[in-house]
Amino acid sequence: MSYVLHRSSHAVPATVVEGRGCWLKDAEGNAYLDASGGAAVSCIGHGDTRVVDAIVRQAGKVEYAHNSFFTSKPAEQLAELLISRSPAELTKVYFVADGSEAVETALKLARQYYVERGESGRRIAISRRQSYHGNTLGALAIGGNMARRVDYAPLLMEVEHVSPCFDYRERLPAETPADYVARLAAELEETIARVGAQSVLCFVAETVVGATAGAVPPTAGYFRKIREICDRHGILLILDEVMCGTGRTGTFHAFEQEGIVPDILTNAKGLGGGYMPIGAVYLSSRIDETITNGSGAFKHGHTYNGHAIACAAALEVQKIISDDALVERADAQGQMLTRLLHERFGQHPHVGDIRGRGLIQAIELVADRETASPFDPKRGLAASIKSEAMRRGLCIYPGSGTIDGTRGDHVLLAPAFIVSDEEMAVAVERLGDAVDACISRIQIH
Repeated sequence: MSYVLHRSSHAVPATVVEGRGCWLKDAEGNAYLDASGGAAVSCIGHGDTRVVDAIVRQAGKVEYAHNSFFTSKPAEQLAELLISRSPAELTKVYFVADGSEAVETALKLARQYYVERGESGRRIAISRRQSYHGNTLGALAIGGNMARRVDYAPLLMEVEHVSPCFDYRERLPAETPADYVARLAAELEETIARVGAQSVLCFVAETVVGATAGAVPPTAGYFRKIREICDRHGILLILDEVMCGTGRTGTFHAFEQEGIVPDILTNAKGLGGGYMPIGAVYLSSRIDETITNGSGAFKHGHTYNGHAIACAAALEVQKIISDDALVERADAQGQMLTRLLHERFGQHPHVGDIRGRGLIQAIELVADRETASPFDPKRGLAASIKSEAMRRGLCIYPGSGTIDGTRGDHVLLAPAFIVSDEEMAVAVERLGDAVDACISRIQIH
């Protein structure tokens, strides 16, 4: 009997009792290789005593003070460290409790920016289908995971959704990558023209798409074109790096590999590495200056913004990432993960695509490799692979509805940056065995 409302009402999940490095242990003594970092959260691994000690030290000083009364040393030091690792255009950080809250904050920040400028008609966000930005109402509205939106549609703000940048599924056979980028840019231009540029609040996108479509990197030149369009129409560019930021793609910010800088950036999972709930919103100097020289206050806030213990934990996580050169390690280990996945699945008859960057990578499963046709959604393939993998002592991050919210299955891997060569080899081997076992059952029946 459990009094917790779990994600499924039909089963109580295993009880985790210990985490060390890339491994978790449940109450029955079973060990699991955490090859997904939960949901790409555990970037430095579990049980790092340096972070535990930092949490204890801060708790012994002051556990909480509301940020309308006080700031704290951990918050100030963390903000300084994050800005020091960012392009000069990003000058301030606002701390929240998680990724959904970060996206909500970014939307309200964008709205206030335009109101302060006398452009109160800007209210429509543009985002992409097959994106995911969180489960609060604003974040869910801009998200392109249609299956998650459907029950709440009457409650959601007005948003325009354009095509994703999804090379494997969306680029036409006769299109070059440059042609594909041009087509996506034209679609965005047409959308802006249809709703009126003066009505558009922002364009929101995951730099590397996370859970909904499975580690989809942008086509070369895509974000440079998007940045150019946003600049021409005076539209803010918000990049969501809640999952792919803070080193996971092999650079501290994923957007560094695109040659652009957003106006607003959201980040969360790898910021605190799972040791405390925390997220962040970075803003550019022009947004900060507009608000400072206007009303002088961001009209937004939550009880736990800038929580001292959360900031202390995140500060220590970020120091570890820097001191132990873990961004560089994520890049190197990501190259090894790519090689292992291609060795195991490159010729697999039911793996259509292997994709990602750094230590966020995925395989997309297909019924027929030649046509890229998906398995019947009723088979629940991704979920069954997760269950089979756990029976084999492996935690992965599955996704269904990869193509359009209903059809398609993928499995995402996002291990901690400290993952060893041996652990990655074990992860890919166990994943391969789980995939083969589940597909064999489907074919038998």
